[in-house]
Amino acid sequence: MRHTSPMRALPSSLQSDLRSFIALRMLCMAGVLCFGFLSLGAQTVQAIPISQYQNQIRQAVTALDTLTLRDETEDVAAYEQRSLETVKGLRNLIPETLVIEWRSEKFNVDNSWLHQELNKYGTVIKGERPELLLRITERLQALDQRLTELQTPGANNPDKAETSRKLAEILRRPEFAYEVTKENALVRLLKRFLDWLRNLFPKPKPMSMGRITWLSRIAQFVVVVLALAVLAYVVKLFLPRMLRNGSSKKKNTKQKARIVLGERLEPDQSASDLLSAAEALARRGELRGAIRKAYIALLVELGERKIISLAQYKTNRDYLRAVREVQPLHRDMKKLTERFEQHWYGLAQATENDWLEFRAGYIQTLSR
Repeated sequence: MRHTSPMRALPSSLQSDLRSFIALRMLCMAGVLCFGFLSLGAQTVQAIPISQYQNQIRQAVTALDTLTLRDETEDVAAYEQRSLETVKGLRNLIPETLVIEWRSEKFNVDNSWLHQELNKYGTVIKGERPELLLRITERLQALDQRLTELQTPGANNPDKAETSRKLAEILRRPEFAYEVTKENALVRLLKRFLDWLRNLFPKPKPMSMGRITWLSRIAQFVVVVLALAVLAYVVKLFLPRMLRNGSSKKKNTKQKARIVLGERLEPDQSASDLLSAAEALARRGELRGAIRKAYIALLVELGERKIISLAQYKTNRDYLRAVREVQPLHRDMKKLTERFEQHWYGLAQATENDWLEFRAGYIQTLSR
């Protein structure tokens, strides 16, 4: 069966408009990357304004967006070359370290997480690239949003010292200092073996029954038997070791303290303990801290229910993304996440009504 491109199914006038749009986006991206190369020298010599840093973040989001667009006239090799050049341009647009200036103060920014993610782009399989690009884009958009809130004038803005502290806190957030998780060598070996096994069986093409010979059937049977034999051998060889390592890791995990969103939790500290601590903070008038403690209690409770897995490097957006297929939990948790970000990372002052609404949302989310 001949594959028909979705673009070819459109009228010729719409095809022309779509090609023009894609070409314009790629041209704009080229200008963005050229600007990144030209501004690199100035970034490494002196501090840049916070507005310029935010503009570079938005340019990076635009550049990542162009990687999702591909004209049918662009072959695989050309797209691969363009994507690698775009990734290289992003590294120069946003260096690993730079200094920004705001309100006559200088702040050191660590963008190493972005470079670590971009390094993955050339190594992961092509099927995993869209998820990787989405994760990077969401992190950059979150940083852009926080910087916008920080610079927006309003009656609720704190004084200069408090605002400077908030900026330094935002730039140190776990979202922007992401730690790369290392896969076990055995896991990588099994992944490569499964990829090779899938390649042995391409998608079947329609053919007449007369063309299928007994020889081809026998060959397919032999290949399947050999593949299963190799897989059984690998499982028999490594499964006992993996089970032993897994049990020892579980024991070590129980003995070690957990770190959730930067807060250290004792091994026996439960979600109810954290919620009680949050209520104590609220009674003392520390509403902002109470909301943060209650949000961490929510994550711990979901972890105890085996809905999510807790890890030191994960962010609130990572946890939210983990439940996106679970409705209505995802809808309720999204509201709590946005309120948590607004009061903890943003500049909105928390009131008693904010705390009561957050606590009611906490109870509603866990009651489903």
